[in-house]
Amino acid sequence: MDQVTIYGRASCGFCLRARGLCEAKGLPFTWVDMMEEGLTKEDIAAKIGRPVYTVPQILVGDRYIGGCDDFFAFVRENEAVLAS
Repeated sequence: MDQVTIYGRASCGFCLRARGLCEAKGLPFTWVDMMEEGLTKEDIAAKIGRPVYTVPQILVGDRYIGGCDDFFAFVRENEAVLAS
């Protein structure tokens, strides 16, 4: 699987769930802590090309996936690819 990028906050349970899924499945990921990096939702929106209302915001490679629930669904749908 391509590199997963998670834009989130350490205080966000959904962000931590998405990060935990990557760790549990052994997926390559980059965690971008918005607070540590001084990033706003507007900064992330400029990076992904769409409005941001919630975190996390997750990309796989250059493909926008969405939030935590979207990412869990994406991983489920691609389970066969992940296993190989």
